[in-house]
Amino acid sequence: MSPDLPLTDEQARLVQNIEQFVTTHINESQPAIFTVYGDAGTGKSVVLTHLFKRIQQAARIDPTSPLKGTQNYFLVNHPEILKVYREIAGNQPHLLKKDFQRPTSLINQLEHGKTHADILVIDEAHLLLSQADHYNNFYGTNQLQSLLSQAKVIILVFDETQVLRFKSFWTESRLERLLAPYPHVSYRLTHQFRMHASDDLVQWINDFTHGHVHPLPDGGNHYDLRVFADAEQMRQQVVDRNRSVGLSRVVATSGYPSTLDGGRHYINEGHFHLPWDQYNFTHTPWAELPETVNEVGSIYTCQGFDLNYVGVILGPPISLSNTGQLAIHLDRYTDIEAFKKRPDLTDPTEIKRIKQQLILNSINVLMKRGVKGLYLFAHDAKLSHYLQTGHL
Repeated sequence: MSPDLPLTDEQARLVQNIEQFVTTHINESQPAIFTVYGDAGTGKSVVLTHLFKRIQQAARIDPTSPLKGTQNYFLVNHPEILKVYREIAGNQPHLLKKDFQRPTSLINQLEHGKTHADILVIDEAHLLLSQADHYNNFYGTNQLQSLLSQAKVIILVFDETQVLRFKSFWTESRLERLLAPYPHVSYRLTHQFRMHASDDLVQWINDFTHGHVHPLPDGGNHYDLRVFADAEQMRQQVVDRNRSVGLSRVVATSGYPSTLDGGRHYINEGHFHLPWDQYNFTHTPWAELPETVNEVGSIYTCQGFDLNYVGVILGPPISLSNTGQLAIHLDRYTDIEAFKKRPDLTDPTEIKRIKQQLILNSINVLMKRGVKGLYLFAHDAKLSHYLQTGHL
């Protein structure tokens, strides 16, 4: 994520193209939008941090720039990722921690006239709320629509395979319909940077998270891919990796006891017995806290983060049928926040399909965390056997 990381030639050209787009549209009468599409791990956030650093340098220290004096913000609707960006800002001379905000916080400031926004850079735009959410103090109908009414230029990154909840339900087609009335340009990043894995394994994950199961391919010479029949043995390997290289954690899909009551809820799989991640009140991201090697991460603490090694527990909602088809059991999903009703989704068949895809999206997010290795454990016996042997 750091703007000090080097860019590839493609990324550098993209940053330059977006800068040109911003300067072209900064004084126009309606907002303009530049969208960067890309799967998890394709370098979207690195592009944004480099871009925002250059925008803020132009706004704050370059008297000849058309961006001089502009008021700009970097938004992300994920508290753990926001901590990382604010930490980065503390080490950069022309970035301030207050430049980095949650969307709801900035929207409320804008609507009360407490600030204004010229340029908005939005990371993880697939997490923007697309309906009102009074729990998070958002009373509009769509956060991106609210921001479009306030800003001159918006740059966002988007991945529909990382949409996880009904209240932030998006697809590329829904996004494009919203942006159609405005000047807009899009670009798609495709190269996988995070995972040092074979292209075959990345494709296998993409297929799996679209409901298609194949025998596991080789992970590649520089990637540690393993399947475990015992979740506790997997945990021990993750702990060993954490001891040797750091940033290694066990994560899990929903399907185990989990309630927002402040208590500790445990995942039990044979001898494996660990609590879910706890709400993190510190300024340090969950994955960087040493004690969280003794917790199980979720999509809400791990999305957007790089881990060196990740051990993924595929819980009770995911199974394999006798005919080798992946089955998603909605009745076993325990994340009650994920599927809260929204008025624009009324067709039961469509709702079921979307729910199943959101569960698959959560697997996509978890499986693509590991830079150096991916370890898998499946609760379902048939799926476990298939992952280990490639046979039904």
